[in-house]
Amino acid sequence: MTVRLLTIATRLPETAIDQDDVAELFAVQPGMSRLGSRLVRTAFAGAGVRSRRTVLTELGAEARAAHDGTPTHFLDHETGALGSPATAARNAIYTTEASRLFVDAARAALDDVAPDLTPADVTHVITVSCTGFFAPGPDVRVTKDLGLPADVTRLHLGFMGCNAAFPALQTAAAYCAADPAAVVLVVCVELCTLHLHVRNDPNTVMGNALFADGAAAAIVTARDARVPAPVFEFVDFETTLAPVGEDALAWSIGDEGFEMILGTYVPKIIDDHVTDALAPLLARTGTGVDSIDRWAVHPGGRSILDKVQARLALTDEQMAPSRDVLADAGNMSSVTILFVLDRLRRGVTPGALSGNGSSSTVAALAFGPGLSIESALLRLTTTAVGPSDEAARPSDESAGA
Repeated sequence: MTVRLLTIATRLPETAIDQDDVAELFAVQPGMSRLGSRLVRTAFAGAGVRSRRTVLTELGAEARAAHDGTPTHFLDHETGALGSPATAARNAIYTTEASRLFVDAARAALDDVAPDLTPADVTHVITVSCTGFFAPGPDVRVTKDLGLPADVTRLHLGFMGCNAAFPALQTAAAYCAADPAAVVLVVCVELCTLHLHVRNDPNTVMGNALFADGAAAAIVTARDARVPAPVFEFVDFETTLAPVGEDALAWSIGDEGFEMILGTYVPKIIDDHVTDALAPLLARTGTGVDSIDRWAVHPGGRSILDKVQARLALTDEQMAPSRDVLADAGNMSSVTILFVLDRLRRGVTPGALSGNGSSSTVAALAFGPGLSIESALLRLTTTAVGPSDEAARPSDESAGA
């Protein structure tokens, strides 16, 4: 039995923020020291980000230029000063905006596999987020708004950070291994920009330079469905905690939003331990680093990508999907690795795959609090997936039931 990641659907908020523009906004804030302003400009310029998306419409350049004087939580349009709203105000925005993105991304993923798989076929829902909370949670919102079965198994993974998509996918694969008829909908949404702060310390500055908002959903199943190739087949997963770095990457709740600690020595820790973290996965599957065709590395920042590329001797081509997502969308925490996998998948044509031309080995990596290193081995294949008998295909009438 082969468990597959059939499709990935991605969604972004409408408001785009240009990196150079927002760098200047942060650099001239009241309370920023001369050194802090220099640090902002340097960090934003060196982050590897060109543009990001946010649910905070007031941060868009057009909105700032055409404001009507309406007060906002995060920006005083008259003075240009960024605000620091209380956690409750930030979370209220999260509840509204994240609910919409969870449903939009999930619906798009189901549309990709219709009519062979419909909402009625979904047996499990796994939602993921670390940037806000509400209950009934996003698992309930997705289930009700998409008309999923009332008895669908629901699981929410909260506050796990940037690598949380991996335990979500691993859990989805385990559900499918236990029940070949299972259809698992995985949805990740992160609204990182809700937790911006104006401070002079390097951790805050780097977070402001990197983090962004986005959503992604995936369908995991061992069942057949006609979907556009290529698709991912799961091979194996691995997780490990580095022996150091527990305090270097952390996430806590403060009175004025969530507080991110992104230590400047995180790239060094990853550099020191990524090879050991991958070793069990590669040993179990009999795979060598040099035999992996494609890589999906969580773009936690440009320095992290630089360290991983150098340590594993990866090519610029192998790193391109990760660097492109960082440049175009920033670090969207748990959502980001699904964006990278989707970009990798969409950039592949049947003739571009190795071996017999129908499959390619993919390694995926992400890093989170702990310091945790998550990895997965997948097979990217262009082999057709779906019933060969047209009569086995559901009718339009039954598909819409």
